[in-house]
Amino acid sequence: MAARDLQERIKRLILDERLAPGAPLPTEPELMEYLGASRNSVREALKALQAMGIVEIRHGFGTFVGPMSLAPMVEGLAFRTVAGHYRGEDSLLQLLELREAVETGLVSRLAGRLPQSDLVELDGLVSRMEQQAAHGGDGLADTDRAFHATLYRGLDNVLLSEVLEAFRDAFHRVRTDLGGVPRDPWITCRQHREIFDAVRSGDAIRAEGAIREHFGNIRARLSTTSPQGPHRGHNERV
Repeated sequence: MAARDLQERIKRLILDERLAPGAPLPTEPELMEYLGASRNSVREALKALQAMGIVEIRHGFGTFVGPMSLAPMVEGLAFRTVAGHYRGEDSLLQLLELREAVETGLVSRLAGRLPQSDLVELDGLVSRMEQQAAHGGDGLADTDRAFHATLYRGLDNVLLSEVLEAFRDAFHRVRTDLGGVPRDPWITCRQHREIFDAVRSGDAIRAEGAIREHFGNIRARLSTTSPQGPHRGHNERV
């Protein structure tokens, strides 16, 4: 039986048994009998599924249903973006456009609809960004990400939140390759304050415009970036 077929049958087993993340899978001998495959074939299939986050192999304990996170997607997206950047492609801009298209289409749905607890948290994050800007911008990137994560949490859609976080994670993983003109932390603060005020006031058009301005500022910096980044060693993490 082909390796792909074994993977599909294990995935079907998880679906048919309604197994949740963390649930134990049958033992290796049981899978061999169930699949009618050799030990090596079963192990290779499980390793491939582990790379996708579908199963988790805990040596000495067994095999369990994996977290099914988007971590493999982030790895692939980040590496693809960096590889394209080094080949002289506009891969960073393409990734930015992907984020902008998704976030611009969603922010108007949040205007005037966020619970008070989320508004308080967002206000606090913008205030923290302003404090960080006053000290040279240290920690601003992390607070920026927390702001966006909190903002779209209001959509009450776990999958959508994870996809947005994957896009942001991949983008920030390669931000050291952006080069160009350093961002002004006060511009970043002002733009996030504008996004927050628009969403809080319930002005969907203003909120969409604020998101576009925010991404337009990032795009302007990216447009000054040379497609050839600094040389890296083969084992350096990107």
